[in-house]
Amino acid sequence: MSTPITPQLVKQLRDRTDQPMGLCKQALEQSGGDIDKAIEWLRAQNAKMGVKREGSETAEGRIGLFYDNTQRIAAIVEVRCETAPSAKSDPFIALVNDLARHIASSQAADVPTLLAERYDARGTVQDRLNDAMGVIREKMVIHRFARLQGGIYGGYVHFDGTVGTLVECQGSGPNDELLRDVAAHITAMNPPYRTPSDVPAEVIEKEKALIRAEIEADPKNAGKPANILDKIAEGKLKTRLAELVLSEQTMANAQKYPNLTVSAALKKAGLELTRFVRYKVGAISLV
Repeated sequence: MSTPITPQLVKQLRDRTDQPMGLCKQALEQSGGDIDKAIEWLRAQNAKMGVKREGSETAEGRIGLFYDNTQRIAAIVEVRCETAPSAKSDPFIALVNDLARHIASSQAADVPTLLAERYDARGTVQDRLNDAMGVIREKMVIHRFARLQGGIYGGYVHFDGTVGTLVECQGSGPNDELLRDVAAHITAMNPPYRTPSDVPAEVIEKEKALIRAEIEADPKNAGKPANILDKIAEGKLKTRLAELVLSEQTMANAQKYPNLTVSAALKKAGLELTRFVRYKVGAISLV
């Protein structure tokens, strides 16, 4: 015997699934008023919608991150959708944050494996994604993610969600404010290297050649001894590398960290940066 489809029952299903009211009513009609069966029907419809929208472009999205310094785990994820308004919507923001939290405890090495993982008692990560697609009515994809463990973590996501950074340190213990500021610095400055030793030899040689050409082309250096030109070149190289290397950069928040490089600010707190992951929506991954 089917249960009468009342407005209260439709609202109850809507509250549980966040799906459109009309779709909730249809789901209840298809399932004889059984809410659990209606949820399964909605999930099947959402999965079909994902297939229908397979060819849609996902150029917008959001960065999410999660870290737990008690368990020493952290994750950052880029999730894409079709339109900018959807990327800023509460259901999408909740999805991205939920996925980051899940990934921090996941063992998945790639997106297909992650999607097949159990998300909760109701289904897989793919099911969680399908649920969000059913609410927002757009294609969504997990574009990339990184999981870190064993360190001290902090992070920052820009207010519009399009770029964010997760930082990993070793040392005396968590310092949420400092690590957030370092992550914000990386988000803004986008340094390609962590320390001077990370800079490839060919990059250094290229910079040296450019600096030498600049010095030789400057009339003010005409007639100067070779040892003086070498010192000028050394100083310019140090300045140039500071633009490329995170540890040598002056903290972007100069008022809060006057005349302190990133490495000096961290050292003062008993920390050393061991890794950072910076994601920007739509950026081409080079790793």
